[in-house]
Amino acid sequence: MTALVIRGGHLIDPAAGVDGPKDIFLKDGRVAEIAAPGKLKQANGAGPEVQVLDATGLTIAPGLVDIHVHLREPGQGYKETIATGTAAAAAGGFTAVAAMPNTKPVNDSPEITRWMQAPERGASVRVFPIGAATRGSKGEAINDFAALKSAGCVAVTDDGYPILKDNIMRETLSAASRVGLSVIQHAEDTRLTQGASMNAGAIAFKLGLRGMPREAESGMVERDIRLVTELRDPRVHLHVAHTSTAAALAAVRQARRSGLRVTCEVAPHHFLLTEEYVGQYNTNAKMNPPLRAAVDRDAMIEAILDGVVDAIATDHAPHAIHEKEVEFEHAPNGITGLETALGLSLRWLHKEWKMPLGRVLSLLSAQPAALLGLKGRGTLTVGSFADVVVFDPKTEWIFRARDTRSKSRNTPFDGWTMQGKVKWTISEGRIAFEDA
Repeated sequence: MTALVIRGGHLIDPAAGVDGPKDIFLKDGRVAEIAAPGKLKQANGAGPEVQVLDATGLTIAPGLVDIHVHLREPGQGYKETIATGTAAAAAGGFTAVAAMPNTKPVNDSPEITRWMQAPERGASVRVFPIGAATRGSKGEAINDFAALKSAGCVAVTDDGYPILKDNIMRETLSAASRVGLSVIQHAEDTRLTQGASMNAGAIAFKLGLRGMPREAESGMVERDIRLVTELRDPRVHLHVAHTSTAAALAAVRQARRSGLRVTCEVAPHHFLLTEEYVGQYNTNAKMNPPLRAAVDRDAMIEAILDGVVDAIATDHAPHAIHEKEVEFEHAPNGITGLETALGLSLRWLHKEWKMPLGRVLSLLSAQPAALLGLKGRGTLTVGSFADVVVFDPKTEWIFRARDTRSKSRNTPFDGWTMQGKVKWTISEGRIAFEDA
C-alpha cells in the first residue's frame, strides 16, 4: 500500500503541540495531510487503493525512537539479527533505532555502516548506525568521522567501553563537533571496575561479588564535562549513555546550568529496578551499568520528572540463553528492552507517577530524534516521515518473554504488567507491526 488513512484516533504530537482528535493521511512514506475527524480532503480523491485503519479509542503518536540498541550484526547473529531486533522494535512501537558499534567486527568503517543499512538485512524499521569513535573501539586512535557520517552514521561512541584517555576523548569531542556528530560516552572508569559484576554495596558483599563503585560512572562524567568546558566550542555535544547514578545526573544538571551542550538518557531498568533484583544471582538482572541502590533509582525518576533526562533509551542487549545460564560473574551484561519500554513507561511514569502522556511520548520520540538530528522523525507534521505508533493507552497487558520477537529472552520484566498496548506500528508509511 502506498496510501494509508488513520481515522478516529486521538493524536498526541509533542513536538508539534498537537493533542486532540485527528485523522491522518499517509502517502508515499510521508505525512500528506492531518485534519479534524472526517475532514480529510486528499484521501477522498486517492482512490480505492487507500487502506483505512480505524483508530477509534486509540492514541496516535509519532513512531518511537530508540537511540541505544545492540542489534548484534555483523558477527553475532545467534544472539540477534537486524531483522529480529527491528521486528521486536516494531512490536514495541519503535520506528527508528540507533545501533551501537560493538559488533564483530566493530563498526568502525563506512563499509560496515553501509552493510548494516542494506535492504538485505531485512529491517522492519529504520536503522541508524552509530560508528565507533576509535579504531576497533580500543581507545587509542580516532576514526574518520566525516567518512562514517557520509556512510550514514548519526553519532560516534565506543559503547561497551569508555573513551578513557583524556587526550583521546578531547580529540574525539573536537573532531566530531567539526563534522556535526554527537559523542556518546559509556561513562565507566574501567580502572575501578575490573572484575566487578554488580553495584558496590551491602548486597554485593553478601553475595561475595566484587562491586562497581558509583564513582566509576560519575567521575567519568565529570571528567568529560571538564573537557567540554575546556574546548569552549558550542558545537560540541556530549551525550551520557545509560545514566545510572545520582552523582552523574547532578553533574549533567550543573553542566546544563553552565550552558554546555550535555545531554543524557536513562533506561527503564534503571528507573524501575534496584540492586535487590539480583536476588540469588539472577543473571537477567545483570547489566552495565549495574542496577544501583534505591537512592540512585529514585534520582533517575526525579530527573525524568523534572526534565533533566533528555531521552528514555532501552540499551536493548540480547544474549543467547546459554550465555546467561552460567555463574553470575561469567554471564554477559545486558537485557532486552525494545518490547517493554513503552509499556513500562506508560505504566509507571504516566499512570503511577502522573507524568503527562505527551511528556512521556516526547522522551521516547521527539527528544531522542532531536538529540541525533534525525530530521523528519519524532513528529507527525505534514511532510515528515510517516512513522506512527497507534496504541490503546488504557489496556493493561502482561509481557511474556516466550512471546518476544527478539531472538533472545534475557529480560527481568517477564510477567510484568504493562500499560498501553500497541495496535499498529507504521514505518515510513508501511505497516511494520499489527497486533492480532
